[in-house]
Amino acid sequence: MLFERLDLRLGAGEMLQVVGPNGSGKTSLLRLLCGLMQPTDGEVRLNGKPLEHQRGELARSLLWIGHAAGIKGLLTAEENLAWLCALHQPADKASIWRALEAVGLRGFEDVPCHTLSAGQQRRVALARLYLDAPPLWILDEPFTALDKQGVAQLEEHLAQHCEKGGLVVLTTHHTLTRMPKGYRDLDLGQHARAMAGEGA
Repeated sequence: MLFERLDLRLGAGEMLQVVGPNGSGKTSLLRLLCGLMQPTDGEVRLNGKPLEHQRGELARSLLWIGHAAGIKGLLTAEENLAWLCALHQPADKASIWRALEAVGLRGFEDVPCHTLSAGQQRRVALARLYLDAPPLWILDEPFTALDKQGVAQLEEHLAQHCEKGGLVVLTTHHTLTRMPKGYRDLDLGQHARAMAGEGA
């Protein structure tokens, strides 16, 4: 059992940072929210309705970026983004190039991703956040492999997304310095200790 009696609600403009020690279930919780895993008890709701009954609406509302970059090494940065966007919201070449420029990859649009550094590959994945992205962003360790400038830029972009009415759920070991007004955190380790204390 990773967690139990977990009850939370997230609304427009809010950011939830899921924290806790390794093995506390941070990634599992994100996968539950994305519909990639099913809870053994209880349910996840989207707009008040059970997630299992509105997969199409979830696909239109969600942008998920996992701990791995999730890109294909043989494809170029542009081709990767075109392929990823085609799954839900197709993007034209000009938009893709602007997104890549926004994450500092101008001049790397037609470079095969297997030749890029880990940080550059992470930036290709994060460029999706600069396209016509849906309102709900669920991100597992998005700051991995980014340099100081990249971290600051991503923090600002996430905060601005929330301030425009978007929603962000993320895990990160990074201490955020730029947070929107709707920021809060969920400590799964603390929650587990509280549940154990109640059961004692």
